[in-house]
Amino acid sequence: ALTKLGLKVVMALLVFVGGRKVIQWFVSFIKKSMERASVDKGVIQFTGSLLRIVFYILLVFSIATHFGVKESSIAALLGTAGVTVGLALQGSLSNLAGGVLILLLKPFKVGDYIISAGAEGTVQSIDIFYTRIATTDNKVVVIPNGTISNSNVTNTTKQDERMLVLDFTVGLNTDIAEVREKIMKLFEADDRILHDMNKCVVVDKLTPVNIKMQAKAWTKSEDYWDVKYLLLEQISIVLQGFR
Repeated sequence: ALTKLGLKVVMALLVFVGGRKVIQWFVSFIKKSMERASVDKGVIQFTGSLLRIVFYILLVFSIATHFGVKESSIAALLGTAGVTVGLALQGSLSNLAGGVLILLLKPFKVGDYIISAGAEGTVQSIDIFYTRIATTDNKVVVIPNGTISNSNVTNTTKQDERMLVLDFTVGLNTDIAEVREKIMKLFEADDRILHDMNKCVVVDKLTPVNIKMQAKAWTKSEDYWDVKYLLLEQISIVLQGFR
């Protein structure tokens, strides 16, 4: 009897290992098929995670029934454990629902730069329970999907164009017209600025000690950071001539 039980255990392990390889192959096949069909990367990742979990549950269920465990016993066990597991996994179920909402409503997709739940960065993946984003200093932040779906999300790359708003200050006696002229020349010299859209240099606020100004222009979203950093440097050089 002990030998018989040992053989069953070995067979079950072999079936599990074989089934695991089949699951990996099938999930990989589905994901590649979706990639060829140009399906959104986030949907592919989410579907792969979901299929993997479902197939593993089916595999374990099949092994249990094949090696002598009655289906009615498994059903009763699942029914008894269902409520307990459901309560324990409330957060996970919320994250699963959040992931579905993200994929349906599409507030962002893989590759977008977002700000949400106190973190910001480029979306790396949208998995079944979590969304992973990479910060500008290459840290990976893992945020539960339920948290994101219930939070404000700022998607800075959703639109093709983005407005640059560059804040700076000048002295009270500064020639505003000259400052405006020099900064507008910086805009005109950069091909990445969208010259058919509005650009301006304006006084934003007056204080007892200085004048707060803003330089505004539009650029492509993918050029935003490079143009911003370069213009900030160039404006600082221009302002040195007024001190």
